[in-house]
Amino acid sequence: MSQVNDRWDHAWGYRDTQLELGPDGHVRLSGRRYEISGVPMPGFLSFCEESLGVKLDTTHLREEVPLAVAAPNKNAEFCQAVEQEFAGDYSYDDRARAAHSHGQATGDEVFQALYGQLPRVVDMVFYCKSEVAAKRLTELAVANNVCLVPYGGGTNVTGCLTLPSGETRMIVAVDMRPMDKIEWIHRQNRQACVQAGITGAELERKLRLEGFTCGHEPDSQEFSTLGGWISTNASGMKRNRYGAIEDIVEQIFLVTPNGELETMDKFPRQSAGVQVKPCLFGSEGNFGLITKAVIRIRELPEATEYQSLIFPNFVRGVEFLRALSGTSFVPASIRLVDNMQFRFGHALKAMETSQLAVAKSKLQKVFLTSVKGVDLGQMCVATVVMEGRAAEVAAQEKLIGQLAGEYQGFFAGGGNGKRGYNLTFAIAYIRDFMTKMHVMGETLETTAPWDKIHDICEAVKDEAERIHADFGLSGKPFVSYRVTQLYTSGICVYFTYAAYTRGHDGAEIAVAADQRLRHAIVRSGGAISNHHGIGKFRSKLLHERMSQPNVEIVEAMKQKLDADNVFGIANGVFDRR
Repeated sequence: MSQVNDRWDHAWGYRDTQLELGPDGHVRLSGRRYEISGVPMPGFLSFCEESLGVKLDTTHLREEVPLAVAAPNKNAEFCQAVEQEFAGDYSYDDRARAAHSHGQATGDEVFQALYGQLPRVVDMVFYCKSEVAAKRLTELAVANNVCLVPYGGGTNVTGCLTLPSGETRMIVAVDMRPMDKIEWIHRQNRQACVQAGITGAELERKLRLEGFTCGHEPDSQEFSTLGGWISTNASGMKRNRYGAIEDIVEQIFLVTPNGELETMDKFPRQSAGVQVKPCLFGSEGNFGLITKAVIRIRELPEATEYQSLIFPNFVRGVEFLRALSGTSFVPASIRLVDNMQFRFGHALKAMETSQLAVAKSKLQKVFLTSVKGVDLGQMCVATVVMEGRAAEVAAQEKLIGQLAGEYQGFFAGGGNGKRGYNLTFAIAYIRDFMTKMHVMGETLETTAPWDKIHDICEAVKDEAERIHADFGLSGKPFVSYRVTQLYTSGICVYFTYAAYTRGHDGAEIAVAADQRLRHAIVRSGGAISNHHGIGKFRSKLLHERMSQPNVEIVEAMKQKLDADNVFGIANGVFDRR
């Protein structure tokens, strides 16, 4: 539980890590967990001000408001049974209850927790330590008409943890993180049985000690859990090599009010009629408690190499990715960032102090502009991670370089590639730092077919401009995008949106922006979600897109597994607001 206690209650990440503004005007990331920790970033604030078209007032930072928490709504019989049977495994503590009552969406959840008041918090937090405990807790909930809400890493951004406003029963958050063990590893079959509460970082640490990897690396890997990945149908940065979560998981164990559901035996693949397992990916806590899963594992790669590529513009970069997706040498991860995000990454670099470093930087600019003819205001960058046998990686790097050349791309060094890849885990802390300065930020992802990519990107930029005008905001909106995953028929595009909201209701704007930008994505040909799921924030779009027979099948499954709606979190099709 030590890692849990190391985390912020409501904000993102670890307690020893946050962005801070020093007296010298330079921004630094505290702690020692990341490559950029402790590094002075003199260009950070000036980039933000230029991009937002405003002068940030760093002397009047937004102050957090003490969170008011209502007294717990206790079901006497249920509480008495839990207290007798599970001494020490539950909490009524206000701080714990509040922390387990929201995810990490900016407007509806984090903003309310830090600067307002959560409309409803859970009444008890139960720390689930075993499958036996999960079964017994569910039995007690059924017998006493109590609502259970599965809780993993708390990183969800789609409202999966937002409590239904009309729920009158006692609500219990079932924290699965104590179930963080690898029960067994079958080395010959490359399989492992893993408890659902394990975080991605801990799973990788334990597997690496045995010479294996899972390969699932979402941006939230340090905090999100295996059970959360399954319930949201997640995907990670190395999907190209290791697959998305539905490709990694072979068997799922689910505790429901109607008993334990164990999906069919663990095989690489089988044709055995209609199977239940696919229905559990994306179930978002509606059916029961995922307690463990059998996953596919791989031997640690002999070699891991990083590389980066520069393209003259985003269009050429996308053309290269489309060509690459049709080959047999797609790397474990390749991510293409637009010019805005490239410049943002550059603003996070350390201050150059030595004359040699300054001279080297100048030479690099001359090389790009004069020798390569690159327009620094249009160029974009791809970061590449290649894994496998040493010979495989070497051949892959050669072929990628050759193909990139056909689209005016060229290598820019492994150091830049490694830094760009690892930066992903640190930049999540930026949101909470900028919120203090009245800058609201949100992220959205989608799956885009190849022929709709640029239409979707333009639609998001246009809608961001309209939002700015409609709310009468100062400056200009910040919109950037990056390609994070490749598919044969398209890509995953990840958008970052920000706006200066001082003098306005930042939470209201965040909620409106999320809804309006998401609708703009769907209208222009994108999917509702690539890997974040539906929750409550995207449920209206799901109802618009899902056929009635499809809805009825899902509802029938719910009726069979949980007729009394014990797991009443009401996500996806079950959100009737």
